[in-house]
Amino acid sequence: MIIMDTHIWVWWVHNDARLPAKYREIIQKHEETGLGVSIFSCWEVAKLVELKRLILHYPVDEWLEAALDYPGIQLLALTPEIVVASTQLPGEFHRDPADQLIVATARIYDCPLLTIDDKILKYPHVKLAG
Repeated sequence: MIIMDTHIWVWWVHNDARLPAKYREIIQKHEETGLGVSIFSCWEVAKLVELKRLILHYPVDEWLEAALDYPGIQLLALTPEIVVASTQLPGEFHRDPADQLIVATARIYDCPLLTIDDKILKYPHVKLAG
């Protein structure tokens, strides 16, 4: 299984041109083994819609239901272990709670994370997909 960062998941669902072709291939390759999406990514999508930083073509609850039904998607719960791990990430990591929780999720599940977030890409304490 790989874990998709929120923007990767949204871009994949929307067939957005910002998703690099290499990432599309990685996602397709992992559909059978699992495409993990943190429950926190669902919150992040809803928050982006609320703040009008993400425009969807239909209500966010319907979008989430459809996006979670894509082939290979596995919704990953937010557990006490992940919550605690997000506050104890080794080394220097930035203070965005969404990124902390998604990185902690990847670390707890011991799965590579697919992202284009530069701060995460530079963080040496998480496996990266691709």
